[in-house]
Amino acid sequence: MEPSTINDDFAVGCVLSIRTTFGEEIQGEVITFDRPSNILAIQEGSKSGPRQNIRLLKANFIKDFTLLGQSEDPLDVKKCVLDINVLRAREEAAIRQAELDAERIGIGVTAEAQSIFDALSKTLPVRWDKTVIVVMNEVRVSSPYLPENVSGGTPAANDRVKKVLELERRRLQGRNLAQ
Repeated sequence: MEPSTINDDFAVGCVLSIRTTFGEEIQGEVITFDRPSNILAIQEGSKSGPRQNIRLLKANFIKDFTLLGQSEDPLDVKKCVLDINVLRAREEAAIRQAELDAERIGIGVTAEAQSIFDALSKTLPVRWDKTVIVVMNEVRVSSPYLPENVSGGTPAANDRVKKVLELERRRLQGRNLAQ
């Protein structure tokens, strides 16, 4: 469907039955229509239940549609199905997770060093201190991340880190030989 043929039929609150150029049939209420991108946002099905399916549809793929009606007051905040507090909590959790993930990426280190860090992190608590891998807040592994570059910590912790390093180095060498 061409953008020039679209008028107020895609106004917020319109209940539509849509057939796409792919033969798919969609029925729902218009949440918004963005003219510059030519994208229609539709809330599918009835409004009962805590979860709703929102579909974004490029208007170019609409073969035809039928106006089924108009909702009472689609902009009434009391009828809004989106729980802003839940959305904010999810956003904050996603930001915290992204920050944690970013801390796990070494800055100025080789791919091999990152791979060693990732291998250690599977079984031990690790963090970066610039280019040094700090394991269990006591054992330090410096570049070039070989067993002889392990220092600090108790002898048992030191030995465990060395063993994981040796195993990871063998795994990396095996992967490089297979390529």
